[in-house]
Amino acid sequence: MKTIEDAGGRYELTIDGARVGVATYRDVGDRRVFLHTEIDPDFAGRGLATELVEWALGDVRGKGKRIVAKCPMVAAYLSKHHQFDDILDTPKGVEGP
Repeated sequence: MKTIEDAGGRYELTIDGARVGVATYRDVGDRRVFLHTEIDPDFAGRGLATELVEWALGDVRGKGKRIVAKCPMVAAYLSKHHQFDDILDTPKGVEGP
């Protein structure tokens, strides 16, 4: 069974109870800054990173926040999928990684 949930500071993707992917973030005001997305190499090539990012971005929308894509995976996803353009924000004023 596959699940994705917000674990506070990261979205976790699990398969049969084992964590196989994570997308880390930090909140700055009403902006959720995505920092890094990673999938266990044993599960690479299955589209899991895309699935994780899409779920996370939908969650951000549902929480009324805006997206800042410092993570290359999130930025790449957003460059091809424009359904989140209305909540995409710039990294201006967001310090750190």
